[in-house]
Amino acid sequence: MILVTTPTGQIGSRVLGRLLDAPDAAGPVRVIVRDPGRLSPAVRARVEAVPGSHADPDVVAKACAGVDRVFWLVPPSLTVDSLEGHFEDFTRPLVDAIATQGVERVVGVSTLGRGIAENAGQISVTLAMDEAIRATGVHHRALCPPYLMENLLRQAAAIRDGGTLTMAARGDRVLRTCTTRDIGDTAARLLLDGSWTGQADVPTVGPDELTPEDMARVVSEVLERPVRFQEVTPEEQKAALLAHGAAEAAAQGLTDMVRALAAQGFYGASAPRTPDTAPTGFRQWCEEVLRPAVLG
Repeated sequence: MILVTTPTGQIGSRVLGRLLDAPDAAGPVRVIVRDPGRLSPAVRARVEAVPGSHADPDVVAKACAGVDRVFWLVPPSLTVDSLEGHFEDFTRPLVDAIATQGVERVVGVSTLGRGIAENAGQISVTLAMDEAIRATGVHHRALCPPYLMENLLRQAAAIRDGGTLTMAARGDRVLRTCTTRDIGDTAARLLLDGSWTGQADVPTVGPDELTPEDMARVVSEVLERPVRFQEVTPEEQKAALLAHGAAEAAAQGLTDMVRALAAQGFYGASAPRTPDTAPTGFRQWCEEVLRPAVLG
């Protein structure tokens, strides 16, 4: 049996859809979901839903009973008082379930930067989560993307109304990207394959070598309207996050992350493309996803 966390999120829903497209290979599928009503009726009819949060040890213990493969993703939050506490709250129940429930394989969403990232906020705590899971001895694959293209969806209104694409990043430095659907597809393939063993990272790096300025140009061409890149400082980004209700710890973590990315470059040109795990290019994603979100 396969257990899927975050089944209504961008990545988790893609994983679940792919598994349900191959029911004979996948076998029974169980999900942990806060609100089963958010699952479509068609999906609810084909999965076993365990209501609750996968930060709840009792929920995870119940959900992992009889499960041999787990898709694991810690949901991001801008309201947590402690990044380390947030990730520990979600990781501890899984670690306990691996020890007591016989889980054999875990496919988790992680990040590039292992062995490089230092004081990198959310990236550092994500990598620490992987190490805690791997310390159990479970077979483990960590999907490691760079910058997610879907982050730009938060700027749909600014792109439409102001013609600006904003990042706390150098406009002239390559920023590798990936789509959530490619991450979900790769996760599903691994969950359907019961032959792999050991512990390893699986980079998911898209085919492009674009700077943020290049991205703005592509967006402009796809939307057929002017879009320019606007760089903000980490401090300006933090102030904006706090003004929109983010907690200090979460805002500071993102500030630390962008500083580490600028200084250490592990989302940059040195990250190799991985077409087998991340085939979607930025222009294709803009045409298929961003354009409808911006223009309706």
